[in-house]
Amino acid sequence: MRSRYSAFVLGNGNYLMVSHHSSTRRIEERKSIVAWAKSVSWIRLEILDRKKGGANDHKGTVTFNAYFFENGKVDVIHEKSEFVKENGLWMYLGLAK
Repeated sequence: MRSRYSAFVLGNGNYLMVSHHSSTRRIEERKSIVAWAKSVSWIRLEILDRKKGGANDHKGTVTFNAYFFENGKVDVIHEKSEFVKENGLWMYLGLAK
């Protein structure tokens, strides 16, 4: 999660795509994601909870707040994200259910 947050801060669309699980990766959205990520000022990432996601796990979830400044005010993305290992690497799958 921290590496993906850093990629949003840097507007690194390539990393955002390659760290997204192949089954849910939407390459066509790359440009709009990068444009938005670069249009805001990122403040901080706050990890609220983690379930599984250890070295011996195949799946895990991370609940977080990502704070940013946009249009003169502070806003937050609150999300519970699901990650799975693909080829030995943790990949963002999407919102956890």
